[in-house]
Amino acid sequence: MGKYKLLALDMDGTVLNEQQQISDVNREAIYAAIEAGVTVMFSTGRGIQSAQPYIDELKLQSPIVTVNGSEVWQAPGMLLNRHLMDVKWIRSMHEMAAEHDTWYWAYSVEGIFNRDNWPGDLNDLHWLKFGFYTEDQEKLTKIRHVLQAWDVFEITNSHPFNLEMNPIGISKASGIQDVCKLLGIDMSEVIAMGDSMNDIKMIRAAGLGVAMGNAQVELKQAADLVTVSNDEDGVAQIIRQYILS
Repeated sequence: MGKYKLLALDMDGTVLNEQQQISDVNREAIYAAIEAGVTVMFSTGRGIQSAQPYIDELKLQSPIVTVNGSEVWQAPGMLLNRHLMDVKWIRSMHEMAAEHDTWYWAYSVEGIFNRDNWPGDLNDLHWLKFGFYTEDQEKLTKIRHVLQAWDVFEITNSHPFNLEMNPIGISKASGIQDVCKLLGIDMSEVIAMGDSMNDIKMIRAAGLGVAMGNAQVELKQAADLVTVSNDEDGVAQIIRQYILS
C-alpha cells in the first residue's frame, strides 16, 4: 500500500455529479482504491438517512462521517459516536429563521425537518444540525453575526447561500480523526476531498487536502491542490494520481 490509507469524500459537489449520481468512472476508481487496500468513506453534511442509498449503491462497509461530524459510524448501522445540540439552540435558530423569513432545515436522529414539516414538540427529538438558506446575502450576514456572538457553534456552509451549525468543536475533521483512531492510522495518511466550507477543516487536517474544481474560492485557497470538477470525475482523477499510481 502507498502513502495514503484513507480516502474521505464529501458527497454533494464532490463524488456526486450535478445530477446527484455517482458516475461510472468515479465508481470504478473507488472500487480500484478499495482493491488497493485503501479505506474509502463518505464524510458528508447529509444525515445517514440521505447518505445511505449511496452507501448501499457502492456496497461500502467502511466508516461514515455524517451531519458534518455530529455522527460517526464505525460501519453502516454501527454508530461510533454522536454529538447532540441543545434543543434551546434549535428553538432560537428556528425563531431567527422565522424572523428573517429564510428557508431552514434541521437534522435529528429521528429524521429531517424543514419549514414545510417542522415538528410540534422539539423536546421529543434528538437534534444534530440546523441550517439556514437565503439568497439575500444581507440577511445571511446578519444571521451569521448573531450566531458568532453566541459562540456555541461550528458555523460552516455547503453552499454560498446557506449556513450550517453544529456543536462547537464538531466538524468533518473531528469525525475523520475518530475514524483514524478506529483504524490505527494518522491524519497524514488521509486524502480528503470537498467543495464547500463544511469541508475546510478536514481539507486542512488531512495529509492531502483536495478542493474540487467547482469548490468555493476559500476552500481552493486552503487546499493542497485543486482537481477538476465533480462533473469531470475529479474523485477518479485523484485516485489515479495519488492512490493507484
